[in-house]
Amino acid sequence: MAVSSVLAILLDASCALASATFDKEFDITWGDGRGKIMNNGQLLTLGLDKVSGSGFQSKHEYLYGKIDMQLKLVPGNSAGTVTAYYLSSQGPTHDEIDFEFLGNVTGEPYTLHTNVFTQGQGQREQQFRLWFDPTNDFHTYSILWNPKHIIFMVDDMPIRDFRNLEGKGIAFPKNQPMRLYSSLWNADDWATQGGRVKTDWSHAPFSASYRGFKADACVVTAAGRPHCGASVGTEVAPGTGAAGEWYNQELDLTRQQRMRWVQSNYMIYNYCTDPKRFAQGVPAECSM
Repeated sequence: MAVSSVLAILLDASCALASATFDKEFDITWGDGRGKIMNNGQLLTLGLDKVSGSGFQSKHEYLYGKIDMQLKLVPGNSAGTVTAYYLSSQGPTHDEIDFEFLGNVTGEPYTLHTNVFTQGQGQREQQFRLWFDPTNDFHTYSILWNPKHIIFMVDDMPIRDFRNLEGKGIAFPKNQPMRLYSSLWNADDWATQGGRVKTDWSHAPFSASYRGFKADACVVTAAGRPHCGASVGTEVAPGTGAAGEWYNQELDLTRQQRMRWVQSNYMIYNYCTDPKRFAQGVPAECSM
């Protein structure tokens, strides 16, 4: 049975709402103790020092969903550091949906880097400044991935919409289940001002914090089938929300206008306006 048919059937499944904690939803996969789960599973922190960074991944795989996570980024002089938060499958033809937060020297703004990989091909970068200091408090960063759209949101403000244009011959992530990953690592060869500013290890250890995880998603079961209508997370209570609303969600006119406002005022790089990168011209979706 086609994946689309399975999803259509399973969307009618009853909503399974369950409260969860970071230790139930994620595995800290590297960092030798630099990643920590605290506050009875309600808070996760990642650390970085000169020896190593750290990272975690979700226990579940998802095939479509709306993923929310609250992050508070490395404060102060974060130059050279990258906090990555992304969905990804595995293998040379993997799909991937990226948030990356590129640190900067004290007083200079973070760069929010977004990218979409389809069948192993990326090079779809859009970068933004934020309209707030992401180190002062927690803010919600969301990925809405459904059969028609991949929408990036910051505090529910849409900043990017990668549409499904398969009918025009453009690949779209739809068949490969993805896990949620996050990591804090040193990338001072490129992350800050093109690598000109290096990590100042006198400020280590660096730390990023996570809370408020929620996934309204099609969760892939042990049998490999997606079960839609499940809501899991650290701040999910019975009776909140309606399963499946995200599955057909698009940006209405008001939210399209908000996205255009963000892009007009805070976008600092768009691959679609950088023809020098592409010998054969910018990717086809740029003209659609």
